[in-house]
Amino acid sequence: MSFEYLVRLGDDRLVLGHRLSEWCGHGPILEEDIALANIALDLIGQANLLLEQAGKAEGKGRDQDALAYFREATEYRNILMVELPKGDFGFTITRQFFFSVFNYLQMEALSKSKQTDLAGIAAKAVKEAKYHVRHSADWMVKLGDGTAESHQRMQQAVNDLWRFTGEMFIGDDTDRAVLDPATLEKPWRTHVDDVLKRATLTIPETKYMQRGGRQGKHTEHLGHMLTEMQIVARSFPDGKW
Repeated sequence: MSFEYLVRLGDDRLVLGHRLSEWCGHGPILEEDIALANIALDLIGQANLLLEQAGKAEGKGRDQDALAYFREATEYRNILMVELPKGDFGFTITRQFFFSVFNYLQMEALSKSKQTDLAGIAAKAVKEAKYHVRHSADWMVKLGDGTAESHQRMQQAVNDLWRFTGEMFIGDDTDRAVLDPATLEKPWRTHVDDVLKRATLTIPETKYMQRGGRQGKHTEHLGHMLTEMQIVARSFPDGKW
């Protein structure tokens, strides 16, 4: 299993997990505050395992902590969607729904991998992702088919995020050596279409899709996020916790 592929998997989940953690203490209700924190922990836990495997594949003595806290933004390989600022609750839920469906499909496929370590990580992640899909889909319907204001906010979130969804399915030789993400687009779209229809939300007509994260070409938001995420580790590089 290549270092590059494992880093892509790990970075998606690490960055989104951090974004979700920013809701801790700020959720709209206590139960949801806890739910978002738990989903963040799931994603960071997945990232921890994947980056651990990436470090082993690289063979340069870097563990998951070194990969998380001592790389620059240009070395990160996450998709652009997960690094965007958390926005309002509707934006967070919409992004979480789009990614969770992808995560579930990707981990389900990887759980059948001949690479036993990756298959084991994926099998565990599938169970978590299944809950993430259900949780975010429920909120999509509640808010999309709720009040006039909640509907407007959810539709705006869909409009803002849609152009970032295509990057999940753009693969290269590194991806295709393990799993071609293009094969996940049809089942992803089927599930998303069904939920958005029940949520009375409309998919934008735009065909243009943002890309670049897999090649280290990120928005300015990732650098700001990493500054906050990495400050303790970089301030005390030999610290033991």
